[in-house]
Amino acid sequence: MKKKNIVVLTGAGISAESGIKTFRDSGGLWEEYDVMTVASIEGWRKNPELVQEFYNKRRKELEKAAPNDAHKILAKLEEKFNVAVITQNVDNLHERGGSTSIIHLHGELTKARSSTNPSLIREIGYRAIEKAEKAEDGSPLRPHIVWFGEAVPMIESAAVKVRDADILIITGTSMNVYPAAGLVEYARPDIPVYLIDPNEVNWSGRRKITFIKEKASSGMKRLYKILTAE
Repeated sequence: MKKKNIVVLTGAGISAESGIKTFRDSGGLWEEYDVMTVASIEGWRKNPELVQEFYNKRRKELEKAAPNDAHKILAKLEEKFNVAVITQNVDNLHERGGSTSIIHLHGELTKARSSTNPSLIREIGYRAIEKAEKAEDGSPLRPHIVWFGEAVPMIESAAVKVRDADILIITGTSMNVYPAAGLVEYARPDIPVYLIDPNEVNWSGRRKITFIKEKASSGMKRLYKILTAE
């Protein structure tokens, strides 16, 4: 029998359980930084040193973090389904958790790229980008992150994946940030959609959704049982 296609949309909430700070939560990064100074193209142009320092710290934080049960369960689903993860997260916890098909909408923290040529990308792991470090074309090396004010190059590939989904899972994200939030509309109207979130979610769409009001890890454990019992 042909495996069903599961597409999973993930956000900061799935990594929060691994100790990765989010912008929005209490005690999160918004209380330490103005998001537009460290996560926008304007912020980079005005103060690249501050932006580099911010992402250098995020890499150190990521190096100490480990994938949690939610990441591992998503990988385990690959035994029974074709699973594609579309994440708004810039960490590598999905990869480290065992998932093999991942689209990073907002870039990847463990990579850097040219300031002038987005296709000149290099792996840097968890190390800091040094102040005067240059890309192959001589331009300043910058984090491989999609900032506010920049296009989201992987959004079309993500839309194709969602269009082919037989089951859609949303976890760790309230789906309020566009263009990622618009991906749900690409799903066929007849497929089951599961949204895992411990908080109340104001869902204005017409689509019927099954809500699992739990954190990502416990919600994924529950959903794994549902999906594998079918």
